[in-house]
Amino acid sequence: MTFQIELVSPESISYSGEAEMVVARTLDGGDIAFQPGHVPFIGVLAVWSVDVIRPDGDRDTIAVHQGFVQVVGTKVSILSDVSESADQIDVERARAAKSSAEAALAADKE
Repeated sequence: MTFQIELVSPESISYSGEAEMVVARTLDGGDIAFQPGHVPFIGVLAVWSVDVIRPDGDRDTIAVHQGFVQVVGTKVSILSDVSESADQIDVERARAAKSSAEAALAADKE
């Protein structure tokens, strides 16, 4: 049994299709798994990954940077500020962003 999932951000649709299960991390409740027949749910996402288990058993892992997850009927909707699948992540850009953030934190301590 499957359900429809849409994972979108302002810049892109990271995933749109069928899934057997979706696992996401919420701010208040930790990790939560959704399968077909799940009760209606709305939650705030943490900066973490979302795992989509497809009908063929393969897993897609998508990084999300905050947002919301909603489950209604046979559909899971995930709206995120930023979402990127592993093959979309620019490693050099991520390293530069990390260095910039670390420098800003160090400057704030002074």
